[in-house]
Order: sequence, then C-alpha cells, then structure tokens
Amino acid sequence: MPKSVYSLVLMDEVVDAVDRLAYERRLSRSSLINRILADYLSCPTPESRIRDIFGCMEQMFAGLDSFQFREQPSESMVTIRSELRYRYRPTARYLLELYREPGPYLGELRVSFRTQSGGLLEISEDFFRFWEQLEQSAAAEHFPDGEIPCSVEPGRYSRRLLRPQSEIDCNALAQQIICYIRLFDSSMKGYFAGTDDLPGTMRQIKKNYLDRLSGDMLL
Repeated sequence: MPKSVYSLVLMDEVVDAVDRLAYERRLSRSSLINRILADYLSCPTPESRIRDIFGCMEQMFAGLDSFQFREQPSESMVTIRSELRYRYRPTARYLLELYREPGPYLGELRVSFRTQSGGLLEISEDFFRFWEQLEQSAAAEHFPDGEIPCSVEPGRYSRRLLRPQSEIDCNALAQQIICYIRLFDSSMKGYFAGTDDLPGTMRQIKKNYLDRLSGDMLL
C-alpha cells in the first residue's frame, strides 16, 4: 500500500505514550500510529492481514499434537516446531516469514535443526536436496523465471512461497501454508524412517507430493 508523509500536532504526553508502546512492540512511531488509526477506522493493512493469517494458523495447529506454534518478536514471523522420531528425538524448527510488501512471493519458509550430530546434518541435507530436486522438476513452471527460489545447507533449508494467483481469504491462505508445512514435515519424517529402503521411500514421497500438487498451491 502507498504511504505519504503527513504532519500531525500531538500532545507531548501522547507522543511519549506512543513511543513507549512502540518500543515495547519493536515498531517505529509512524508504524504504531498507522496501526492504531487503521484498527480504529477498520482499514485493512498488510500487518493486519498477516496477524489474521497467523491467528488462523494458530487455531489450526492447536488441534495437531505433533506441532508447536510459537509467535516471534517480529510480527511478520512465527515458529512451528515438530519432533522427529530419530535417535535422540531432534526438533525441526520451521520459521515462517510473511512479506508486508506486495509481489509474486507471499513469504519464506526456513527449516533448521539445532544439532551438532554429523549424522543428522548429513541425512537432513540429503533430504533437503532430494526435496529441492522434486519440487524443481514438478512445480517450478508455476514460478517466475521457471525456478523455485530455495537454498540448501547442512541442517538448513529455505524456500520462498508463491503468492496465490487469485485473492483468497486469510483462513484459506492459512490452510494452504499449513498444508505445505505438513506435507514437508511428513515427507521428511518418512525419509528419516525409511533410510533402509531409500529408493522405495523416495518413490512414495514423490507420489504423495504429486498427489497434492495443483497449479495454485504455494509450492
């Protein structure tokens, strides 16, 4: 949304109160005033849409025991944690950031493990590279330049999420994001559990992925 510069005459006490609240919420003075006025006047903003999406996601994740939904200091980010059944039960951390500015991409999903285990880092990197190749071959045509922006490192994976081609409400958007996270998470857990027969495991993951793929998904 476009923004312009305006001059306002405010009481010093009001400005002091705004600054205290802006500091607590890690916002600029202008951002907080814009938000307060937008909320009071019921004007939709990118920030309010992000809050609504995260609110829907939190409600949906509340019914899933295998996931823990946590807010972050930044209002454009949330963290979802999922425990793997692998030796000492490591936790996969999904950091979701939604972009405020309009564009072809809705946001970015980053997956990571906090571990020093060489074996875990190796198998996670193997899965991330397999997943990257699967997505590039099956879904890249829907992305700008015919390529899915993503990166793979030991124990880390990041990927941009494509904005839907048509406008959908926050609840439907939250469902699509969760659908992708759950698909990724179940595929990763299946990969970890199926290392004894990796070719068969990879075929099953690919089948599940293709079954869920459609032209307007965030994949």
